[in-house]
Amino acid sequence: MGHSLLCMTGLLLLGTLFYVNAEVPNKPTVILEPSWPQIYSSETVTVRCEGSQSLFVWREDELIRPRTPEYRISRATESDSGGYSCCTMSLSVCSDIITLTVSSSKPRATLTAHSSIIPAGGSVTLSCSVEGSAGWKFDWFRRDSQFSGAQKIGAGTSEHTISISEGGIYYCRGGRGDPVFSTEDSAPVTIQKQVLAAVKLQHSWSQIFTGETITLRCEIQGGEGKVWKYEWTAPNTNSPPTSSEYRISRVSVSHSGDYRCRGSSDYLLTGWSDAFRLTVSSSKPRATLTAHSSIIPAGGSVTLSCSVEGSAGWKFDWFRRDSQFSGAQKIGAGTSEHTISISEGGIYYCRGGRGDPVFSTEDSAPVTVQKQGEGEILL
Repeated sequence: MGHSLLCMTGLLLLGTLFYVNAEVPNKPTVILEPSWPQIYSSETVTVRCEGSQSLFVWREDELIRPRTPEYRISRATESDSGGYSCCTMSLSVCSDIITLTVSSSKPRATLTAHSSIIPAGGSVTLSCSVEGSAGWKFDWFRRDSQFSGAQKIGAGTSEHTISISEGGIYYCRGGRGDPVFSTEDSAPVTIQKQVLAAVKLQHSWSQIFTGETITLRCEIQGGEGKVWKYEWTAPNTNSPPTSSEYRISRVSVSHSGDYRCRGSSDYLLTGWSDAFRLTVSSSKPRATLTAHSSIIPAGGSVTLSCSVEGSAGWKFDWFRRDSQFSGAQKIGAGTSEHTISISEGGIYYCRGGRGDPVFSTEDSAPVTVQKQGEGEILL
């Protein structure tokens, strides 16, 4: 008897439990889409209810009855801030409360450069971010100058970094959502690109002599079409030029030494160039005249050669005298060829000249050439 009563009591309790479970609906879930920790004015956000029952959105002390179990807020404002939950039709069961916070201030993107100088032949990484929030895609912009229009160099990239290899003014902008909500532009960041400078002698002469005028040039690879500011380091001077050329009139031994240059332009710069070693010889060079033969055959000619040992870039003047006591006659002026053909006997010498103004060598030693006549040699 007691055993039967115990069984009946158990069945009654189990039936009551099933009845209660059938009457109490499952607890709904409230979801904020998108699930960003920070929402800004004018963004679009949706409060969505999930559960098997007919659900309504409950906002603090206000019942919202949309036609679907979601509540879409277009162009959110601060007044939309607050706690939201989802409740069954009978309001007997509600979800946990989710809090929506809408900020009235429009966020500003932040652009960071890993370096402000792009090394020669290299690149620099830029990073764009929006503090305290997520879900952004980024647009990237570059300007050639403060007054030029911006060029978009990257659009809607999910990556928050970009690699650049050109100097300029850069900024970025974040965007998210549909329709897209954009941040304020980041503050601009100036990036300079490093290119190479080199000092070159205007004329690639292997030897420079005292009294010559020379020009050194600062050549910048990849700097064509830009306006540059130049700096020089040079021996024995406190006031080197600020232009691309370093002109030295009447060079002397004291000008010997190392010369370096560097330049800067809008978003371009160089390091100091490698040293150019200038060596100035104190002695004035002498031309050397050589005759291929000292006798001109009858009806023929002889070739004379003029040279300046150990140096280049010379043009030659040629002179002839009828005798040791007569005046010299110039028979060739400023010839690039180092040879000349003669058919008259006489005393010959030559002289080299180069540069602007012309720097002249010492005259060569004279060479006597005789002309062969009929049965005799004529001077």
